[in-house]
Amino acid sequence: MLIGKVIGTVIATRKDEALVGAKLLITQPLDMKGNEVDSPLIAVDTVGAGVGETVIYVSGSVAPFAVRKHEVPVDAAIVGIVDRIDLQL
Repeated sequence: MLIGKVIGTVIATRKDEALVGAKLLITQPLDMKGNEVDSPLIAVDTVGAGVGETVIYVSGSVAPFAVRKHEVPVDAAIVGIVDRIDLQL
């Protein structure tokens, strides 16, 4: 699982049939200190996240499992909303 921040939304009126009704959010990957890493990605929201929220997301071959449809063409899925991160360094 990875940490990111939702920075926007994507509206796609034409998409794969399996994604009809899915909310797509632009997510900026973060490191554990909250610094931006890598490029933003589009993730399917499974938990009702919104712009500005810090989220937990999964990517790669496990992402379709989060959407609960194994045949869905998904590379990333938001699976949690972060309330707080406590680090002991």
